[in-house]
Amino acid sequence: MAKSTNKMVYVVALLLFLGGLGYLVFSGLTEDSVYFLNVSEAMELDRGEVRQARLFGKVSPEGMVIAEGKLGASFDLVDKLDPTKVLRVEYRGAVPDTFKEDVEVIVEGALSPDDPVFKARSLVTKCPSKYEEQSKALDENKG
Repeated sequence: MAKSTNKMVYVVALLLFLGGLGYLVFSGLTEDSVYFLNVSEAMELDRGEVRQARLFGKVSPEGMVIAEGKLGASFDLVDKLDPTKVLRVEYRGAVPDTFKEDVEVIVEGALSPDDPVFKARSLVTKCPSKYEEQSKALDENKG
């Protein structure tokens, strides 16, 4: 009788494990997935298919508008590999101090099926290269 109880425990544990694994796979493949794309990739997709995305690119110096109090920005995001690919971005929220022309950014938000503008919920700037150069100089001085 003890052997059948042990087998039953293993069967239940296996079923729970497989159920949990199945849930993780299913939840990872749902519409809530976030795509990480460059601008040209985002422009090639059907807008209705991508509800959430992270885009990276460079801020164009043309058409950049920062809201009063740095509480939002509208700008053109340029593909790093193909500068002819540009996507308009609207962001509402606190704009980082390092946000400026020609800086690399990552925006997260949504592509609307009927609007050519990417609506961003978050905006992150890449650290300026001057900090990387200063860090390299400090490392060289230590060695």
